[in-house]
Amino acid sequence: MTRIDNVHVSEPGLVVLDVTAHDEATAHAVMTALERRWATSGVGPVRREPGEPGVKARIYADLRRSGIQA
Repeated sequence: MTRIDNVHVSEPGLVVLDVTAHDEATAHAVMTALERRWATSGVGPVRREPGEPGVKARIYADLRRSGIQA
């Protein structure tokens, strides 16, 4: 996974969330739910890492701004 840059957490309310889920559908459901609540980087790519359980994804969010259902 790429390194978290200072700009991603440069102000209060900015967060980087790493999601680990059983499968791609679950990871996408989590990212979609976050996108509805807050401004996010959207539903991103999901990947499997050999030897590790489940799938992983990363999403960037701004908790100060409303999401797509606001």
